[in-house]
Amino acid sequence: MKKGLLLVDIQNDYFPGGPMELVGMEEAASQAQALLAAFRRRQWPTYHIQHVSIRKGAAFFLPDTPGVQIHASIAPRRGEAVINKHFPNSFRDTGLKERLAAAEVGELVICGAMSHMCIDASTRAAVDHGFSCVVIHDACATRDLVFAETLIPARQVHGAFMAALASFYARVVSLEEFMRALE
Repeated sequence: MKKGLLLVDIQNDYFPGGPMELVGMEEAASQAQALLAAFRRRQWPTYHIQHVSIRKGAAFFLPDTPGVQIHASIAPRRGEAVINKHFPNSFRDTGLKERLAAAEVGELVICGAMSHMCIDASTRAAVDHGFSCVVIHDACATRDLVFAETLIPARQVHGAFMAALASFYARVVSLEEFMRALE
């Protein structure tokens, strides 16, 4: 089955100093960079998903700002698709499904941010569209959340969402496990 790589929202605003800094974003981006290099070596299709906020009152990923730009560590090369989205689900109103079909991709390898939002929404949507999914858990990042006045550390948020995706929607593995399976 032909693989395609989704690099979801690895954008400047999520890195240190950005308005929506994520826990472990630099480490996740480093893993995503290694994953992207493996796809490039094999000339497998890659899709850079870029969130551009159009919602009134949005505080990050604003159009025409440095923060909306894809991070330099995984900067797209000529011929690599860049797909702009305005919702957590990378398929919603983007044409991603059609591009994947045209490239005959059947399995999506997914990484990026945020684990609890766009990674979750995009993975679930991909399965609903008939794709097989692999999520590279150590190439994803998220942030602390608060629910009912209780702080939920990013590590627990990430773990809960990876466990939920692994229960039905995806094979959730480390980059090392994924790379070992390719050999």
